[in-house]
Amino acid sequence: MDDHADLFKALGDGTRRLILDGLAEKDGQTLFEICGRLTMRHNLASSRQAISQHLAVLEQAGLVRSRRQGRYKFHHIDTSRLRSIVERWPIDREEPEL
Repeated sequence: MDDHADLFKALGDGTRRLILDGLAEKDGQTLFEICGRLTMRHNLASSRQAISQHLAVLEQAGLVRSRRQGRYKFHHIDTSRLRSIVERWPIDREEPEL
């Protein structure tokens, strides 16, 4: 079985990629901040519940970690699983001559 299936599934959705882009730009955001940025920057008006579900998929794939602080839950991007893809299929190889 492909151990990267959940990773590719998580990355296969455009909204989840936008969430990762937002966290790469400003790490440690709350759900409220993520929803606000998606609306302001991408005119994406998904419900907080939908974005929360996207975050759950990203967390399950190991691409996002979260921590609670008081009433707030902060989300952080975690690129360590992406490294496993690059290690599996190195990007620093020479181009094949065709």
